[in-house]
Amino acid sequence: MVNISTDIVVIGSGIGGLSCGALLARYGYDVVVCESHSIPGGAAHSFSRQGFIFDSGPSLFSGLSSRPSPNPLAHVLDALGEDVPWLNYDTWGCAIPEGTFLTQVGADQFVEVLRDLRSSQAVQEWQQLQQVMAPLGKAAIALPPVALRNDWQVVFSVARYLGAMLPHLPLVSTLTKPYAQVVKSTVSDPLICNWLDLLCFLLSGLPASGTLTAEMAFMFADWYRPGVQLDFPQGGTGALVNALVRGLKKFGGELCLNAHVSKILMESDRAVGVTLKTGEVIRAKRAVISNASIWDTLKLLPLEHQTSPAVKRLHRERQNISPCPSFMHLHLGIDGTDLPADLPCHFIVVNDWDLGIDAEQNVILVSIPSILDPSVAPTGKQVIHAYTPANEPFAHWAALDRTSEKYEQLKQQRSQALWQAIERYIPDVRSRCEVTLVGTPLTHARFLRRYQGSYGPAIAAGKEMFPSPSTPVPGLYCCGDSTFPGIGLPAVAASALVTANSFASLSQHNALIETVLRRS
Repeated sequence: MVNISTDIVVIGSGIGGLSCGALLARYGYDVVVCESHSIPGGAAHSFSRQGFIFDSGPSLFSGLSSRPSPNPLAHVLDALGEDVPWLNYDTWGCAIPEGTFLTQVGADQFVEVLRDLRSSQAVQEWQQLQQVMAPLGKAAIALPPVALRNDWQVVFSVARYLGAMLPHLPLVSTLTKPYAQVVKSTVSDPLICNWLDLLCFLLSGLPASGTLTAEMAFMFADWYRPGVQLDFPQGGTGALVNALVRGLKKFGGELCLNAHVSKILMESDRAVGVTLKTGEVIRAKRAVISNASIWDTLKLLPLEHQTSPAVKRLHRERQNISPCPSFMHLHLGIDGTDLPADLPCHFIVVNDWDLGIDAEQNVILVSIPSILDPSVAPTGKQVIHAYTPANEPFAHWAALDRTSEKYEQLKQQRSQALWQAIERYIPDVRSRCEVTLVGTPLTHARFLRRYQGSYGPAIAAGKEMFPSPSTPVPGLYCCGDSTFPGIGLPAVAASALVTANSFASLSQHNALIETVLRRS
């Protein structure tokens, strides 16, 4: 058995883990990032089949191609001096019970939709909501996560932002409450209420009643402003992952693929490294940081330490956090001959508002990135990724064997909603297919090492709070979707900044903030 020693071990190379590891390397630490898969990126990795490049997870990006930006991932890239070429668009498709239409991001987004589908009263309500959200949006981005850290020195790192923050202090209470309270006090039109519920669900995996107002305020500040565009990384999400890997290696960090962590090494009830499935031990002089979900992290703690007060407290605090439901995925490589000229590169389908926005398979997202970036598909072809965003119950799949006929039958059955969503825009899509891949919650659990195939915790605003990056176990920290509000890239990048900054001296941290400010 080979023993390796480093300063910090990071478990998992998702966007949170890569960002955290790269930032720590920039701060001067020896860092090893252990990834179980053969491909880095976690839920954001890309893979190829027959010349088609598929993205496994994120498909909607914003705030990454322009500066200044409120997106914490932009701040990570700026701190590392890395970036990717970004392709831009501002139009996306919607197929909702009221109709099928194209809409745009920007200050007047949704106004024309309401004028066509609802009434002038609905337009007035939406505009009134924008007025309410404007100061909340400014408040939400007044203190960027790049300034945050998880220790007492945070009072000094945020000092430079006090002038910008003071005018917004009266709004802090509102930002920490469920967004449903803002909706109830501002709008009554059913379509607007349903639309806001949808946006909340896409941001947090929960409806407006469980989503922090701060998350929606951040989105309004980013999406509903003049001249805004949506982004897509040229080459697919893998290009973004590669940029973070470059940043990690540039500063001396190491990425180990096919390095499955079997347990966290503990001595005197302190995390001091990890043991790999191969038996190899990587000792950590400063810390072990887990980018795995909190439930998967708990399973890595050795059985012989389960009775220690620190481990028992960690279990007590986090074991019962509810996970969001899982996903169904449909990856297609199709013949692109004579497709509609106005086919959107991104569209969303809502089947029935009355079912509830988080009902099973009620909301489906579809991405066709090859419309923007032909390099991700062979000439004359298109690549499609359709998925149910955190509304596929794991219970349907928990008892199944992936090699069984029953599993295959359920895959076909549960994927029909995805096919039908794509057929809203490409009626003959099934006859065009050259590559067809169906992913299930068990696919998530297997390849992404995700507890119940989930993308993260379902922590309801006003009822629970996201746990700190630090844990009761000395030497053990967490980053990723289990430590910062929201689902997706901004949340995990923010978690990486907070966690990594906590290991930096105040002067190092301030120097990083200065770097980000200069590039903004």
